[in-house]
Amino acid sequence: MALFITDQCINCDVCEPECPNDAIYQGEEIFEIEASKCTECVGHFKEQQCVVICPVDCIFVDPGHTETAQQLQEKYSVLTGNAFDPALEKAESI
Repeated sequence: MALFITDQCINCDVCEPECPNDAIYQGEEIFEIEASKCTECVGHFKEQQCVVICPVDCIFVDPGHTETAQQLQEKYSVLTGNAFDPALEKAESI
């Protein structure tokens, strides 16, 4: 699943630099997330970095872009050119 930013966004810009896939960008009124680039940080971090850092808790799973864990892993591989390494996920969760 991709994430999305609600209209509660205060345009503080703390989420954009945290995204490892450059999926977050300034939209017309608020920051937005490009679903085709969002892996929910799978392959990079165990937690969704934008969700963790958002001061107003306005970033949620987008029900309009449902993806399985495997699909997110495959998207990570396509976006980065790297094979997904499950050991990395386990190591980061320790």
